[in-house]
Amino acid sequence: MSDPVLLTREGAVAWVRFNRPAALNALDENTAAAFRDACRAVADDPEVRALVLAGQGRGFMAGGDLSRFGADPDRAPEVASAIIEPLHEALLMMDALSVPVIASVHGPVAGAGFSVAAAADLCIAADDARFTLAYARIGATPDGSGSYHIPRLVGLRRALQLALLADTIDADEALRIGLVNWVVPAAALEEETQALAGRLAAGPTAAYARIRRMMRDAWDADLGRCLEVEHENFRASAATADFCEGVAAFLGKRPARFRGC
Repeated sequence: MSDPVLLTREGAVAWVRFNRPAALNALDENTAAAFRDACRAVADDPEVRALVLAGQGRGFMAGGDLSRFGADPDRAPEVASAIIEPLHEALLMMDALSVPVIASVHGPVAGAGFSVAAAADLCIAADDARFTLAYARIGATPDGSGSYHIPRLVGLRRALQLALLADTIDADEALRIGLVNWVVPAAALEEETQALAGRLAAGPTAAYARIRRMMRDAWDADLGRCLEVEHENFRASAATADFCEGVAAFLGKRPARFRGC
């Protein structure tokens, strides 16, 4: 059998690709565990400067594999835990990464796939992407960090609409409400994602690590604490080689050559 998640590295960019195309990359226990293991490998690789999440086949991810629940309804809670626990471990590791994370999505982006895409720092979508927070359709509730990230992206009222009605929205609507950053032709998704990831990987990744942590933690802090964190992080950044290079490049009117330190 093929690996349910593929981890590759192209230069300084790691790619994690969900790889159950016959099941639209639906999450089962093995896929969730493989995703966790891939996130751990990325976290342990000092050469990685950007991470891309993508899906093989016709879509990014169609949510959880409902056949795993239908096979033995009496064990549905246990099956749920066997999928959700490694998935949530993966997302906590992804949140703690020091590198930017891009979701590159196409086709169905449903259920846990929707939640995982929302957990990335940036999202680039093919024009054929379709987003459905589908849990209510089966009498379930969100997992995969959907209840945390989606209200922060689109606001509480819109998030409740997506979760309660479980309607499908297209890529243009996802762009309009702030779920994705860019919509590109499906045929250009890989190329556009590579360009974006390469741009980030060539950037000041030490500063990126501080920026993503500051932005993610700001929701739980008051203004005074945010100002303290801004001061602390700017001082720390000012002591880095990348800061010196960035200032010298600006003053010298030349492109900066960052090294991530």
